[in-house]
Amino acid sequence: MSIRRALGAFFWSCVRGLSGGFYVSTSMRLERLQESLCTRRFGKRVLYSRVVGSTSDWAKELARLGAEEGTVTLAQTQTAGRGRLERRWVSPRGGLWFSIVLRPKWKACEAVRLVFLAGLAVAELLHEKYGLRTETKWPNDILVNGKKICGVLAEMNTKGEDVNYAVVGVGLNANFCADDALSGSVKMNATSIERELGRRVRLESLLEALLEKMEKMYYESANSGLAPILERWKTYAEFLGHEVVVSDQEERLRGLALDVDPDGALILKLKDGRTKQIIVGDITFFRK
Repeated sequence: MSIRRALGAFFWSCVRGLSGGFYVSTSMRLERLQESLCTRRFGKRVLYSRVVGSTSDWAKELARLGAEEGTVTLAQTQTAGRGRLERRWVSPRGGLWFSIVLRPKWKACEAVRLVFLAGLAVAELLHEKYGLRTETKWPNDILVNGKKICGVLAEMNTKGEDVNYAVVGVGLNANFCADDALSGSVKMNATSIERELGRRVRLESLLEALLEKMEKMYYESANSGLAPILERWKTYAEFLGHEVVVSDQEERLRGLALDVDPDGALILKLKDGRTKQIIVGDITFFRK
């Protein structure tokens, strides 16, 4: 089967019935989204499934088949959604679960900007559109009132030092009550737009605004690099200047979060006065 025919089969199996008023959830219509979307590439092709293992795995398969930049995979629920380090991401109905295929002409070492770009887009949008008090948390989380509302996952395929394609996945807790839909420690540390606003939002409007903001940042960063995006990201990073604990699979460090450097690494000042560059880890922020 040719790439074009394979992509066509994927596309029509997912959007069949769209013209009849196809709903992604109780409040989202794809035809309404694509009629009003003002982007060059992002979201011009949206592939939808009611249930999928992972929108990012789906997007990577499409990218391998030659899907064009800006192709979006979208699901009502994910059965194998994941975050960093293969952690499970619970994806109930009512959330915004999507991934996007990108083909940046960047070096592999520059692709870290995608995590900060997508995280900033979510933080800015939730603040500007809904008035929520958002924070960015290194490296890939977005919080509202100290609780996690969104996670970003960026993965790439490389050829030598160059990026062949990248997939950015966004999991945004939207139209469900976190207390009811989530469980255990996840529920304790999570929130949703519905919980914060006391109402549901139009998912197609949310996705439209997010794709438009992400695309604008994406093309701006192609010219200016990570620095401007990172500086804006830091304005939402309340953990900077405070004591944090950074944990990975090998060690646990406590210190002052000084900065995030141009490579996206956390700069931590340890108790003995030394500074350490942290590439991978999770932070716990001690609020005062």
